Amino acid sequence: MRTNPKIFIVNFRGFQPIKDGLEAQGFTVYENLWTPTDEQLAGCVGYLVCMYDLAKRPFAALRLKGRLKSRNIPLIGWNVDGPWNKGEKRWRLAFLRRFQLLDIYASHTMQDAQGYGRVTLYLPNAANLNSYNLGGVSLQTLRDSSWYDYDVSFLGGVDAEKYPELRDRADFLAQLRARLAPHGIRCHFVSADGMTAEQQAQMIRKSRINLNYGARCDDAGVVSWGMPERCFGIPACGGFLLSDIREHAKDDFVLDEEYVMFRDLDDCEAKIRYYLSHFDRARDVAERAYHRVMREHTYAKRAQAMIAAACAYRERPLRKAAASS
Repeated sequence: MRTNPKIFIVNFRGFQPIKDGLEAQGFTVYENLWTPTDEQLAGCVGYLVCMYDLAKRPFAALRLKGRLKSRNIPLIGWNVDGPWNKGEKRWRLAFLRRFQLLDIYASHTMQDAQGYGRVTLYLPNAANLNSYNLGGVSLQTLRDSSWYDYDVSFLGGVDAEKYPELRDRADFLAQLRARLAPHGIRCHFVSADGMTAEQQAQMIRKSRINLNYGARCDDAGVVSWGMPERCFGIPACGGFLLSDIREHAKDDFVLDEEYVMFRDLDDCEAKIRYYLSHFDRARDVAERAYHRVMREHTYAKRAQAMIAAACAYRERPLRKAAASS
C-alpha cells in the first residue's frame, strides 16, 4: 500500500541546518520553489519562507498564498533578525501585516511580533551541531585548566571600518582589553572571516571564557531580546559563555546556573575576573549549558517544533468542524 509522502518546502536561502532537521524527521525537503507543482503540494505539511523575500515579491506571494490556502498548507515565516528586520522597508513589513500572508510567524524574539501571522511561535536560534560540537574532546578534558590557550575570547564581526554597525562592539572590546591587560588576562578578539567552522569551534574550546556582545539584529539601536546563534553554538562546543543581556535567555536557560549575563563594561570585567578565579564554577555552568543545548536547542528540535506547529494549524478546520457538529 502506498503511503502519502511527508513533504516540507523550504524557501529560506538554502539554510542547511533546518533542512537537515526536517529530513531527520523523515521529511522530503524541496528547496526554493516559488511555483511548486501540484504533486509537490499534495503531500506538503508546511511551506517555510524567508519573510523578507516574501515581502519583496508581493504578487508572487499572493499567488503562492492562494495555492497553499486551498490545500490547507500553512505558510510559515521564520524571523531570526528581529526587531531590526534586516533594515527592511517599513511599507513591505506593513504589507505583510496588512494582508497577514503568514499563517505562522516564527521568530527568535517576541519584540514587535504582533500581526504578522495568525499564529505567533517563539522559535529561537539553535546550535548547528554539524559545525559546533565537542570535536572529540571530552567535557572532562575541558576541566583541565592547562588545556586552554586563551582566557577571554570573542569570535565574530569586529571590523568597524568595514561594517560601521559594529562600532559599538569594537569599542566595547577595545575598552575591555585595556582593562584586562594589566592583570595578565589573555584576550583573543578576532573576526570569523576566513576561519573554517572547525577552527572556530576549536578556538571556543581553547578559551576559558567566550563572550557574546551585540548582534546584527541590534542594528536599529534597540537591543534584541533574541539570542544570536553563538549563544547556542558556544555551549555546544563545551565553552563557557558570558553574554550581554538578552531578555529571552530566561526562556531557554536557567540564569546563572546555565547562562551568565553581564549588564555593562564594569560588570563584564568583574565577572570575567570572578570566573577566571573560580574555574570549576565556570565549568559547572558550561557543562549544564552543554546538556541543555543537546536536549532542547538543536536544529532538529527546531524542526520538530515547526512540524508540530504546522500540523496543529492544519488540524484547525477539523477541530472547527467537530465543534460545530
